[in-house]
Amino acid sequence: MFVKQQADELIQAVTYVKENLADKVEELAAKVVEAFKRGNKVILMGNGGSAADAQHIAAEFVGRFKKERPSLPALALNTNSSTLTAIGNDYSYDVVFSRQIDGFAKEGDVVIGISTSGNSKNVYLALGMAKRKGCFTAAFLGKDGGTIKDICDLPLIVNVKDTPHIQACHIFMAHCMCDLVDQAY
Repeated sequence: MFVKQQADELIQAVTYVKENLADKVEELAAKVVEAFKRGNKVILMGNGGSAADAQHIAAEFVGRFKKERPSLPALALNTNSSTLTAIGNDYSYDVVFSRQIDGFAKEGDVVIGISTSGNSKNVYLALGMAKRKGCFTAAFLGKDGGTIKDICDLPLIVNVKDTPHIQACHIFMAHCMCDLVDQAY
């Protein structure tokens, strides 16, 4: 019964995405395609499971998703342990992503934060820095979107309470975005 109940709850969460966020996912995919075609990049970040999702999405762009196409410039800011620990030690964990955005982001890049709570301070500060640098900002969020929904250009809020279901919806939306980008090449 437990697995069936969890499946029913996940189906409800994915249905929420279908009914409320499909247009936003397609809008984000279009922004990503525009950025890549202009020679810009996609920068992603998150903590914990969201860090794994950021790394996963970057790999889909740099490698390939479903079809052969040129490698596309994307990076996940949470993958370099030396950078993360140096910034965290010398400054604060709150700025591990914003410091990297300051160094890597250029006007026209797309910066995507991922936070199931919507309240990750380091993601919030990085998106703020990205906006100041002229980047398009988006965020995969959960629950009510937290504070991050107010700082980014395009919040994609999976308005459910269960963190694993939020994360499953985040990767589902990301895969849809990757598929739409593939179709542009």
